[in-house]
Parts: sequence; C-alpha cells; structure tokens
Amino acid sequence: MRLKDKVALITGGARGIGLGFAEAFVAEGARVVIADINLERATAAASSIGPAVTAVKLDVTRAPDIEAVVKKIDEEMGGIDILVNNAAIFDMAPIQAITEDSYQRVLDVNLKGPLFTMKAVANVMIARGRGGKIINMASQAGRRGEALVTLYCASKAAIISATQSAALALVKYGINVNAIAPGVVDGEHWDVVDAKFAEWEGLKPGEKKAAVAREVPIGRFATPDDIKGLAVFLASRDSDYILAQTYNVDGGNWMS
Repeated sequence: MRLKDKVALITGGARGIGLGFAEAFVAEGARVVIADINLERATAAASSIGPAVTAVKLDVTRAPDIEAVVKKIDEEMGGIDILVNNAAIFDMAPIQAITEDSYQRVLDVNLKGPLFTMKAVANVMIARGRGGKIINMASQAGRRGEALVTLYCASKAAIISATQSAALALVKYGINVNAIAPGVVDGEHWDVVDAKFAEWEGLKPGEKKAAVAREVPIGRFATPDDIKGLAVFLASRDSDYILAQTYNVDGGNWMS
C-alpha cells in the first residue's frame, strides 16, 4: 500500500472529487481527515468509508479556523503527511455584471483558503521534519479564459501560479507541491454550473451539460474515479522527483 500510515487532510472532502480521494487514500493505507464547512455531510461521508476517516468542520475562508484544525490534527494524529486543497466554489457572470460580493466569495474560498491551508500545514510538516505532499486542485478553467467565468478562471489560474511558488519555497524541506487541473467532472458541481449557464445563455436545464460533454475529445464527462489515481500518485513516494507541476485530467480538452 503506497500511503500506509500516512495522515491526509482533504478540504471540501464530503462529496465529489474530494470524497473520491478520501476513499482512494484509505484503500492505500492512509488515515484521512475530511474537513468541510458542512460537518453533517462530512461526518456521513467519513462513516461511509470507515474508521480510518474522521470529519471536522472547517471554513477555509477563516485563517484562525484553519490554524486550529491543523493544530488539532497534528497533536492528535502525529502530524500531517498529505494535504489536498480541494474546497472550492463556482460563480459566473460576464465581466460587465460581476459583483464585489461574488469576487470576495470566490477568491476567499478558491485562493485564500488554499494559501492559508498550505501555510498552516507546511509549518506542521517542517516542524515534524519528515517532508510531505501538497496537492492543489486547479481546473482547466485556470488554463484559459472563458467569457462568462472571469472570477472562477482567475482563481484557478492563481492556484496554478501559487503551486509553482509554494513548490519552490518548500522543496528544501522535502515537501512536494503539485496540482491537478480537472476538466468537466460529473456531479453536484456541474449541476450548479449548468444552472448558471442556463440563466446567462437562455438555455434549458441540461442543455449546456450535454453540449459540453459532446465537446470532450474522449467523449464524456469525467468522474472522481478518473482523477483519484493521479492524486494517489502525487501523494505517494512515486512522485518524489515531481515538483511545481499542474497535471491536466480533462479527456483531452486542454493540451499542454
């Protein structure tokens, strides 16, 4: 088992991609903490996997809360070996209609949260002196602009850049920082996205989702199962010589 006895913290891990990662990490021998703003859902997710998973409530927009959760995990579980910054939200509007409130919410969750979680976890990893792996969740939206998705695209582009900078800062401590950029992933998240497109483009529910699926070169949406293998790889010793990279898992949507 590639992650035997490792301790992993996954933000936003109560559903979707994050939950898939939790299941995959446990299967590889890790103990996992699911940190989510919805404690009830996180607790149910942890229970569905088994005793190797615990749940904590975490609002990643609050740096003091991040510090407290990380300190608690460090003290009770003997450190943190793997961090997955997965918590994120989506919003959309043409540039002429974006609002300050939307800007604040998207950037607080999608950029501030990962930055300050990296800070807290990196300090724990450095103090323990055994290195670690940090995986940030970017997006194909961070690779290019999209007319209606200015704020989300900007937040994910920032994650790609922050991954590179953090990787260079932390490599001397044996900490590898990399990122994953999924394409379109089926689930609750894309139901929200589809509804937003319906609102702004005058489409019927499900119409945008069907059109986007047809455009993926591989011919379908991704599922969490399509992404979890890469996450396990980046969390394991197999990726010890990989640093500052953002890997596309998008069915061929973006070629780099």
